[in-house]
Amino acid sequence: MIDALIAGKLYGQAQQRDGANGKPFTTAKVRASVGEGEPLFVNVIAFSHSVQETLLSLGDGESVALSGELTPKVWTDKEGNTRPAVDLVAHAVLSIYQGSRDR
Repeated sequence: MIDALIAGKLYGQAQQRDGANGKPFTTAKVRASVGEGEPLFVNVIAFSHSVQETLLSLGDGESVALSGELTPKVWTDKEGNTRPAVDLVAHAVLSIYQGSRDR
Protein backbone atom coordinates (compact mmCIF):
# COMPACT_ATOMS: atom_id res chain seq x y z
CA MET A 1 0.00 0.00 0.00
CA ILE A 2 1.15 3.51 -0.84
CA ASP A 3 -0.30 6.50 1.02
CA ALA A 4 -1.02 9.07 -1.65
CA LEU A 5 -2.46 12.49 -2.36
CA ILE A 6 -3.64 13.01 -5.94
CA ALA A 7 -5.26 15.99 -7.61
CA GLY A 8 -6.94 16.24 -10.97
CA LYS A 9 -10.28 16.57 -12.72
CA LEU A 10 -13.20 14.21 -12.47
CA TYR A 11 -13.50 12.22 -15.71
CA GLY A 12 -17.17 11.46 -16.30
CA GLN A 13 -19.64 11.15 -13.45
CA ALA A 14 -19.13 9.27 -10.17
CA GLN A 15 -21.39 6.22 -9.78
CA GLN A 16 -22.87 4.79 -6.59
CA ARG A 17 -23.41 1.04 -6.31
CA ASP A 18 -24.25 -1.51 -3.65
CA GLY A 19 -21.76 -4.19 -2.66
CA ALA A 20 -22.59 -7.86 -2.11
CA ASN A 21 -23.08 -7.03 1.58
CA GLY A 22 -25.67 -4.38 0.69
CA LYS A 23 -23.44 -1.45 1.70
CA PRO A 24 -23.05 1.39 -0.82
CA PHE A 25 -19.78 2.42 -2.40
CA THR A 26 -18.89 4.98 -5.04
CA THR A 27 -16.56 4.70 -8.02
CA ALA A 28 -15.07 7.52 -10.04
CA LYS A 29 -12.27 8.21 -12.48
CA VAL A 30 -9.90 11.15 -12.06
CA ARG A 31 -7.63 12.44 -14.80
CA ALA A 32 -4.35 13.71 -13.34
CA SER A 33 -1.45 15.17 -15.31
CA VAL A 34 2.06 13.78 -14.93
CA GLY A 35 5.35 14.70 -16.51
CA GLU A 36 4.88 16.57 -19.76
CA GLY A 37 1.10 16.84 -19.48
CA GLU A 38 0.48 13.15 -20.13
CA PRO A 39 -2.79 12.07 -18.49
CA LEU A 40 -2.80 9.46 -15.76
CA PHE A 41 -6.21 7.95 -15.01
CA VAL A 42 -6.89 7.19 -11.37
CA ASN A 43 -9.64 4.64 -10.66
CA VAL A 44 -11.21 5.72 -7.38
CA ILE A 45 -13.39 3.73 -4.99
CA ALA A 46 -14.84 5.27 -1.84
CA PHE A 47 -16.58 3.58 1.09
CA SER A 48 -16.74 6.61 3.41
CA HIS A 49 -20.14 8.30 3.32
CA SER A 50 -18.66 11.81 3.27
CA VAL A 51 -16.24 11.00 0.42
CA GLN A 52 -19.05 9.36 -1.56
CA GLU A 53 -21.30 12.37 -1.06
CA THR A 54 -18.63 14.78 -2.30
CA LEU A 55 -17.75 12.69 -5.36
CA LEU A 56 -21.41 12.32 -6.30
CA SER A 57 -21.93 16.09 -6.03
CA LEU A 58 -19.22 16.83 -8.61
CA GLY A 59 -19.65 16.94 -12.36
CA ASP A 60 -17.41 15.94 -15.24
CA GLY A 61 -14.28 18.09 -15.41
CA GLU A 62 -14.48 19.54 -11.90
CA SER A 63 -11.29 19.71 -9.85
CA VAL A 64 -10.80 17.35 -6.94
CA ALA A 65 -8.03 16.24 -4.57
CA LEU A 66 -8.12 12.82 -2.91
CA SER A 67 -5.99 10.99 -0.35
CA GLY A 68 -5.93 7.29 0.34
CA GLU A 69 -4.33 3.94 -0.46
CA LEU A 70 -2.79 3.80 -3.94
CA THR A 71 -2.06 0.72 -6.05
CA PRO A 72 -0.10 1.14 -9.32
CA LYS A 73 -1.33 -0.73 -12.43
CA VAL A 74 -0.73 -0.98 -16.18
CA TRP A 75 -3.36 -1.18 -18.95
CA THR A 76 -3.18 -1.63 -22.73
CA ASP A 77 -4.85 0.88 -25.06
CA LYS A 78 -6.54 0.10 -28.40
CA GLU A 79 -3.24 0.44 -30.27
CA GLY A 80 -1.54 -2.10 -27.99
CA ASN A 81 0.52 0.46 -26.04
CA THR A 82 0.91 -0.10 -22.32
CA ARG A 83 -0.10 2.84 -20.15
CA PRO A 84 0.18 3.51 -16.44
CA ALA A 85 -2.90 3.74 -14.23
CA VAL A 86 -3.54 3.63 -10.51
CA ASP A 87 -6.33 2.49 -8.21
CA LEU A 88 -7.09 4.60 -5.15
CA VAL A 89 -9.19 3.67 -2.13
CA ALA A 90 -10.14 7.22 -1.11
CA HIS A 91 -10.28 8.10 2.57
CA ALA A 92 -10.57 11.89 2.21
CA VAL A 93 -11.58 14.32 -0.51
CA LEU A 94 -11.29 18.05 -1.05
CA SER A 95 -13.21 20.05 -3.62
CA ILE A 96 -14.13 23.67 -4.04
CA TYR A 97 -17.66 22.80 -2.90
CA GLN A 98 -16.72 20.67 0.12
CA GLY A 99 -19.53 18.20 -0.66
CA SER A 100 -22.32 20.74 -0.89
CA ARG A 101 -24.95 19.92 -3.48
CA ASP A 102 -26.13 23.54 -3.44
CA ARG A 103 -23.68 25.69 -5.34
